[in-house]
Amino acid sequence: MLNPTPLPSLTRLRRLFDLRPGEERPVLLGLGVFVLLFTGYFMLRPVREVMGVAGGVDNLQWLFSATFVATLSALPMFGWLASRLDRARLLSAVFGFFVANLLGFAAALAVEPDNLWTGRVFYVWLSVFNLLSISLAWSVLADVFSNAQAKRLFALIAGGASLGGLLGPLSGTLLVVYLGHAGLLVLSALLLAGSLACALGLLRWRETKAPDAEAVEQRRQPLGGNPLAGATAVLRTPFLLGIALFVILLASVSTFLYFEQARIVAERFPERITQTQVFGLLDTVVQALAIFTQLFLTGRIASKLGVGLLLTAVPLALTVGFVLLAVAPVFGVFALVMVLRRAGEYALVRPGREMLYSVVGAEQKYKAKNFIDTVVYRGGDALSGWLKRGLDLLGEHPALAMLCGAALSLLWAWVGLRLGRARRQREALPFSPAPRDTGRGSGPTG
Repeated sequence: MLNPTPLPSLTRLRRLFDLRPGEERPVLLGLGVFVLLFTGYFMLRPVREVMGVAGGVDNLQWLFSATFVATLSALPMFGWLASRLDRARLLSAVFGFFVANLLGFAAALAVEPDNLWTGRVFYVWLSVFNLLSISLAWSVLADVFSNAQAKRLFALIAGGASLGGLLGPLSGTLLVVYLGHAGLLVLSALLLAGSLACALGLLRWRETKAPDAEAVEQRRQPLGGNPLAGATAVLRTPFLLGIALFVILLASVSTFLYFEQARIVAERFPERITQTQVFGLLDTVVQALAIFTQLFLTGRIASKLGVGLLLTAVPLALTVGFVLLAVAPVFGVFALVMVLRRAGEYALVRPGREMLYSVVGAEQKYKAKNFIDTVVYRGGDALSGWLKRGLDLLGEHPALAMLCGAALSLLWAWVGLRLGRARRQREALPFSPAPRDTGRGSGPTG
């Protein structure tokens, strides 16, 4: 029996987003994972920023250090779970744990909403949750899609993250007046549960595309290895070390801007409700700009010009932005640079960074990637936080820190360029872990 001819609207949709037949369902599931996850997270992000400012801008480096320690403590537990649970159970365990945490924080805030220590603990927790949950979601995508599919589809699916990032702050800004912070946490827990359901559906779809029953059974087995295998894999693999350095520089640049954000917003907008609305407005502008780029530009840039361009364009632009901030450290300039940094990271840097993992093995996609995305990232946060504070005290002027940020951005761009070249070399290897894109839809990634 002949396959029915695709509807004209479906054909146009595939052409618009560069889809192959059979890829609609996994793309929709991937979009669901990120829309729900990021809506819940960005609904809470302004709450976290308010709690961070409430504890004092001069104390932010302590929160960054506490976040790094908490992340470092969580690594062995995640490694232990990844070694003993299959992918579906690993996802359920981690996301289920976070849902329970959110409900616990909601109860604590409902009883005592202005407790400073509850706010500090929540600040650290959300910073760990952010990286671990998003890293695990991207690990699923890198595991499910082939190398060539990653170039075409990761940016489109990342558009779900930007859509969630757009809906989240809008929802938080509108609902915080009626639900309060505790109510936002309960709603976020429900969204996280929905994201888990989509991720499990994506894994089940992947099993239907396995070549035989043996391949299906293999994917249902735990990854094995020891709990610290991710860290040791990074230390002995130059390609992964390069990604780790890239992430450290990304975190350092972000931290420099983050501290400047906290200082300028605290001085310009003293009221907590106004601060929440300002943070939410910035998030909204960032995500609106990012989603357009992800849907229509990023995938085509990666396919035609290479992943290296995705990894270098934003760092080079931020070099100029830091210089502008050194000359004119005012809210308008800062808002422009922050929007550029975050929109560029979501639309270009993050998809490009995740494409790097499409040319590594399954254990590295989960364990090594998680180590880089959590411990390495938060370590870069902590170190750069103390460096920024030291520069402020030494120079007694924000310009010194901004010029240091410009230098870090240049180094960041150079590392991104080298990683793009290294990825092309690994992609060309005859026994690359990622298969060729057949043009008929999805295929196993090994």
